[in-house]
Amino acid sequence: MHMTATQTAPPSLIWLRDDLRLDDNPALAAAAADGPVVALYVLDNSGKSGRPLGGAARWWLHKSLTSLHHDFAQHGVQLIFRHGDPTHIVPALAHEIGAISVHWNRRYYAWSKPLDGAIKTALGDAGIRVESHKGSVLTEPWEIKTGSGNYFKVFTPFFRAATPTCDAWAAFAHETPKLTGAKVDTKSDSLADWGLLPTKPDWSGGLAASWTPGEAGASENLARFMESGLKGYKDNRNLPAITGTSRLSPHLRFGEISIRRVWNAARAKMAAVPDLATDGQTFLSELGWREFSTQLVYHYEDFPDQSWKAEFRAFPWTTDAPALARWQNGQTGYPIVDAGMRELWATGWMHNRVRMIVASLLVKHMLIDWREGEKWFWDTLVDADIANNAAGWQWVAGSGADASPYFRIFNPMTQGENFDPKGQYVRKWVPEIARLPDSFIHRPFDAPPEILRGVGITLGQTYPRPIIDHAKGRARALEALASLKGKATLGEMS
Repeated sequence: MHMTATQTAPPSLIWLRDDLRLDDNPALAAAAADGPVVALYVLDNSGKSGRPLGGAARWWLHKSLTSLHHDFAQHGVQLIFRHGDPTHIVPALAHEIGAISVHWNRRYYAWSKPLDGAIKTALGDAGIRVESHKGSVLTEPWEIKTGSGNYFKVFTPFFRAATPTCDAWAAFAHETPKLTGAKVDTKSDSLADWGLLPTKPDWSGGLAASWTPGEAGASENLARFMESGLKGYKDNRNLPAITGTSRLSPHLRFGEISIRRVWNAARAKMAAVPDLATDGQTFLSELGWREFSTQLVYHYEDFPDQSWKAEFRAFPWTTDAPALARWQNGQTGYPIVDAGMRELWATGWMHNRVRMIVASLLVKHMLIDWREGEKWFWDTLVDADIANNAAGWQWVAGSGADASPYFRIFNPMTQGENFDPKGQYVRKWVPEIARLPDSFIHRPFDAPPEILRGVGITLGQTYPRPIIDHAKGRARALEALASLKGKATLGEMS
């Protein structure tokens, strides 16, 4: 071990993963209580940490780690970057710096247990104390059970049962601990060498204009939302033309803000302003859905890749690469869908109501496997979270736990008219049809020829015709659903 002459206490190591913050970080607090701290982030290219990050998430990670490196430096703590296999890197670094203990916050995926278990064993064999912590959830996946001792498969009773635990755990939120850095002479990768940022082409301009990754940006977003966004949230969260949602999802995904801080902020605002009870409860239930999704992924390890309901594993999906590409590029001919897909590509994010609409078109009208959509979202969303993403897609597909029934098929025109009545969202992201009157902005294919000519639209040239007629797509989807009957017994993942 290489330490400065004045330092005598052995250091503690915190291994950071999806918890890129100093405030209310249980693993960091425990490491700091043990003595001087060294921080580590490992870019796992061994495949042991599950699916590699998508392009948008890689951009976010670079920015977030840059911010975190600066924040740690302000406290005199080194944040070391390494790439490779964490089962080798974490024990090796702990040994190299003479760590007295190693701390991390738990993750809950199929690959987490064997990975963390292997590292715990290696450290234990070397006589180094290891502690894992509850730092990214309000409820551990094994904490909330039904009266009969099983795990919940329906959200509403789950959330009702989980709320007291959420409140109790959130009460333990704590400030950034007093940190002492351990000055160790050890090598660190350069973030630039990891190639996380896009270069040729650099498509990240819209992301940079839309987001401030890092702990400071997360805190600002929370403060803004509590000040001006919580009031009216129940209704405003469905309107994509306004900033009616918290936009905290990527910050929570990377752990730049603690879920306890977010929960407590909403609770405090609800207590201070009783009129916010309904809006606040709606927001808390969105945080609850995140907990529910994490529980599903923990108990059903194939959930991100396999339909939860057994009968959907025989669903007659179609393979249509050109149609999939039109959907990905926002060229379906349905304005609200195309607006959402273009917003996603430009900013790395899509409004949640629109996520449901675009997903419904893909899996129902187009009969394309929900996993194709999940894969595209994984690559393009800055908030791509393995549990939330799979749960959202399986909800729309009708194949998940407590899912929307498959036969509930969104009409993309009426969805647009209901939630973007003036077409502001569509006009922003689909400028080629922006001059259409409100009555046709969500259905340009119904506009009379003279109106289309007057605003310079030639269907099939300047803007595509619908990829499939709504009525035909709906009928085909219901026919596909009917074909499942008798093919498999109703059931869930085994």
